[in-house]
Amino acid sequence: MNIDIRPSIKNLLPSATLLINERSQALETAGKTVYRLGFGQSPFPIPDKVVEALQKNAFQKDYLPVKGLPALREAVANYNRSVININCTFENVMIGPGSKELMYSLQMVSDAHLILPCPSWVSYGPQASIVQNRVVWVQTAYKNKWQLAPGELEKAIISHQDKPLILLLNYPSNPVGATYSKDDLQELAAVARKYGIAIISDEIYGELTFNRQHASMAEFYPEGTIVSSGLSKWCGAGGWRLGTFTFPDKYLYLLEALAVVASESFSSVSAPIQHAAVVAYQFDEDIKDYIRRCNMILKSVATYVYDNLQLIGVKVVPPEGGFYLFPDFSNYKDRLISKGITTSVEFCEVLLAETGIALLPGEAFGRPSIEFTARLSYVDFDGQTALKNYDGSYSPDAEFIEQYCSRILAATDVLTDWIKKL
Repeated sequence: MNIDIRPSIKNLLPSATLLINERSQALETAGKTVYRLGFGQSPFPIPDKVVEALQKNAFQKDYLPVKGLPALREAVANYNRSVININCTFENVMIGPGSKELMYSLQMVSDAHLILPCPSWVSYGPQASIVQNRVVWVQTAYKNKWQLAPGELEKAIISHQDKPLILLLNYPSNPVGATYSKDDLQELAAVARKYGIAIISDEIYGELTFNRQHASMAEFYPEGTIVSSGLSKWCGAGGWRLGTFTFPDKYLYLLEALAVVASESFSSVSAPIQHAAVVAYQFDEDIKDYIRRCNMILKSVATYVYDNLQLIGVKVVPPEGGFYLFPDFSNYKDRLISKGITTSVEFCEVLLAETGIALLPGEAFGRPSIEFTARLSYVDFDGQTALKNYDGSYSPDAEFIEQYCSRILAATDVLTDWIKKL
């Protein structure tokens, strides 16, 4: 007798971000030149002192508490209090094997509709579908930086009050690269407070805000905001799989429920990695300088790609943080259609086949299939060499990019030439 696949799983596809990474690897193995602009992994090395801490703690073999190593929970809480102005203690913090797993587990224990601005990261919606929570998409527009407007949020809340609601807000945005100002956050917080909805504020890219002015939603809506973060982006440790959730007192019961699920699934995060993460979250001057230099390199690379896309008439929001741009190629719609390209998926397929450039289609982020949007990740360069040769005393210029981020320069040239020749 065959085992049936659950209906909530049957039509799911593999994560678009992981799939494009695997496909890029396969093409490279086959000898093709591939520009990896589809996968958003930090190009920079993990800070030396954090790596050394992992090496020193390699002997740690005991299972740790399900909620996380107490010293690490305290270090995260101290970071939250001192750096992003969240009033919390270690008891508000949960450690997990990546923020992605924590988000999935939280959706599993929450009987609620999930509100998502469109576009949103590729895994939010599928996670909700797996646990059979309804996704409420809220449309955004290029002219508003693809950001959630308070009025649109209120409409979505009013139309879906048959169950509790959770807004999942990510900024700086994956896939857009824009972020929210304090005024923006205050306006969204006012709507959330009016209707008493919960917010998961995914601030995994918060430390990579280019103007260094990141503000947490928890500062403006402390009673209703769960803050998600981790080591993957600002510490370059994606493969370490360490994420953090910080719950307000009101939702500590959700933390307890999540811990129950964790006890029956992942048990606890790797002990050596948790001990090493304590050093990362001490957030001393060395770590701050590392982040500052990473930010300046990322900002210069992002601006270079943005400027070149603008020159050929591609609509794209100015980069404000993170690893991404979200170009809209609709000004070339007629030429694309004449080439037989009618969807964002087809656009990315043809682009990859003809140029070796890997982008992710806008459809993967919730956008209409016939819209010619795509996510471009500008981190395909040797971050270790770039960081080693940059002391942070100046803004990296075109010469620096050409010398240390040459793959991005080449990819930009290939992409813009292909678009112009359509």
